[in-house]
Amino acid sequence: MPGPATGLPMPVLDFHAHFPARPASPPGDPVRAEYVRRHGEARWAVVQKWLEADLAAWRAAWGFPEPEPEPQGGDAETAARWAQEVERHGLARVVFVTGGGNDRLAAVVGSRPDLFVGFAHHDPFAPGAAAELERAVVHLGLRGYKIIAPLHRQRLDDDRLAPLWETAERLGIPVLVHFGPLRYQGIVAGPNISPLVLQDVARGFPGIPFVVPHLGCGYPRELLHLMWVCGNVSVDTSGSNEWMRWMPYDLDLSSLLRRFLDTAGAERIIFGSDSSWFPRGFARRYLDEQFRACCELGVSDEDLRLIFFGNATRLLGLRKEASGQPANPAIAKPPPP
Repeated sequence: MPGPATGLPMPVLDFHAHFPARPASPPGDPVRAEYVRRHGEARWAVVQKWLEADLAAWRAAWGFPEPEPEPQGGDAETAARWAQEVERHGLARVVFVTGGGNDRLAAVVGSRPDLFVGFAHHDPFAPGAAAELERAVVHLGLRGYKIIAPLHRQRLDDDRLAPLWETAERLGIPVLVHFGPLRYQGIVAGPNISPLVLQDVARGFPGIPFVVPHLGCGYPRELLHLMWVCGNVSVDTSGSNEWMRWMPYDLDLSSLLRRFLDTAGAERIIFGSDSSWFPRGFARRYLDEQFRACCELGVSDEDLRLIFFGNATRLLGLRKEASGQPANPAIAKPPPP
């Protein structure tokens, strides 16, 4: 049944959101630290002004309020605010793909397991990354793994990550990998900027359901090529997808969705919002825009249900759980609040 507030003809599960971290831009940010080491604080301040001006213009274009400097109250209060958002918009669940660390996010998700799902999001190149993924899933109850690829200088197809991929495949969890520009850090280049770096990994570990967010985030052709040859790669629709404005050819949401539908079918397209901070909360405008684009394309009711609910439910193991069957025997129940 659809949520009472969605107004849409199917339930909606948001596969891509972020639980607000404290602070939003931590002092230990490796991108900032490396820049300051090489060029100094004064030059970083100049770059920060560029990035802040870009973000301010983006918020104004969408009518979004300025984010709180830091989330108000503690995690319990922020989780309660997010629970209100999920219920107010009639969402089935929201997936937090990051949240300030695996233990912290597991505690947040455990406070409302009926509404929240969480992903592990530690450094894939850190010593013991595979063991940490196992702990996050088996003992903390997280249901997937998120990697922000452009933050890393080593390529994701490096053989050193084989134990990590083997663990993810054995656990049967989805792996969400961001490629393309990173607005907050001002990154538009690097060894992991293109989804094509995932080709040998996806082919080598066909049991891992990979998901690339933001409709390719500036690399739609590369992602379409990857999805064409790798049946275990899906796309999520999250965010404003404002990157379409900087493509060297005309592109809008409807035409972009059509290309993914033609290449991979509705079974590999997953709705996400990229919501995070307050007071904005759930970015309802993104849901409305994406649903409108699907309707313009004449997407069937059955495929709408897959895109906005069914595909995410399947990848997360929630379909079996709803029927009373164990979802994934590797995944423990979330810890108590």
